[in-house]
Amino acid sequence: MKNPNDKGLVRSLTLIDAVGIGLGAIIGAGIFVVTGIAAGVSGPAFIIGLLIAGVIATCNALSSAQLAAIYPESGGTYEYGYILVNPTVGFSAGWMFLISKLAAAGVVAIGFGSYFYQLVPIASPMSFSVLAIIGLTLANYFGIKKAGILNLVIVSVTLVSLLYLVFSGLPQVKAENFKPFAPFGITGIAEAAALLFFAFTGYARIATLAEEVSEPKKTIPKAIIITIITAIVLYVAISIVAIGVIGTEHMASSTSPLQVVADALSAPAISTVITIGASTAMLGVLLSQILGISRMMLAMGRRHDLPPVFQRVHSRYRIPHIGILLTGIVILLLTLLGSFEFIVRAATFTILLYYSITNIAAIKQPKKDRMYGKLIPIVGLIGCLAMSISLPLNVIISGIGLLVVGFIIRFVIHKIYSNPK
Repeated sequence: MKNPNDKGLVRSLTLIDAVGIGLGAIIGAGIFVVTGIAAGVSGPAFIIGLLIAGVIATCNALSSAQLAAIYPESGGTYEYGYILVNPTVGFSAGWMFLISKLAAAGVVAIGFGSYFYQLVPIASPMSFSVLAIIGLTLANYFGIKKAGILNLVIVSVTLVSLLYLVFSGLPQVKAENFKPFAPFGITGIAEAAALLFFAFTGYARIATLAEEVSEPKKTIPKAIIITIITAIVLYVAISIVAIGVIGTEHMASSTSPLQVVADALSAPAISTVITIGASTAMLGVLLSQILGISRMMLAMGRRHDLPPVFQRVHSRYRIPHIGILLTGIVILLLTLLGSFEFIVRAATFTILLYYSITNIAAIKQPKKDRMYGKLIPIVGLIGCLAMSISLPLNVIISGIGLLVVGFIIRFVIHKIYSNPK
């Protein structure tokens, strides 16, 4: 529930801003790293896995779109869970979002430092990671519109670099690199789909920021659909070029497969362009993580699922400044500590449960509020649950353990603030 004494957030994000934030959240480590891992488990057929992941992600995206159009407030699935299911489910969604995005942000910050060091080797990679966190935290602090403009610049550089790779590589695609197409059968394709699903998960960032989007009922569904379609088309094009140029064996043997593709091409400065694109991709994801996490803290602070100090909105910049500052500090600590591997692994389980709750909320929406029918969220829910139970048992147990920790923290906070909202 909103604090009547604060001035609230301001609806200043346009359709282009919202699409930019969605693409900034999606185009990151997924395309630059996970494609190589997926190639290793399924061969060239990982493109089929990519399309399956894209279909499930699209169903989830449409569920998010119709929910955000009716409930355009900060918090996304946290709010939908509270309103349409029950407070326990709502809190679970919010806590899982925080855990997964904070863990991912630390990894992304380290990734940025590693890539940027290749361009400017004048300081340690960790120094660049720290500077990026501080700089993007400040960028978030001075208003959503300024952060949105910065994000558009970052995303534009990333898109241009990836398109350059696609058009440079298409003439050198070799048909023989697609044979055998599915050496590991259906099992390999299914595993690739589960891996590649995480390359699409940033579209929900638009819903999390719904309270700052202008004309949300029209803008949010359009932005989410444009974002997910753009990502699928771009990912398929890049995957075809990568397989066709270097083959899946070379992709699987590298932690930066697109860099290997670039090195195999003769286009002018292609390797440098891809390194720049990878650097800006990591920056875009990190910027969107700070945006999303701080707005989730705002929503959870309003309901006293986190200390109510997080519901404060800066009187001048109209942003949740306490949440932004704490988010920056936590990401900085995770980065300096190298992130905790078990948190990162558990985050894969928690984010699937998060999207499962999105689909459950969409299923429970009144018929008059549904934009895409009931089948879409049902398919999305089945896809999420199927992928979640396919994860290793230790990952599932770790995810459940982190969720239990969240409920303990919530219980303590509710005891301290005896009149929860």
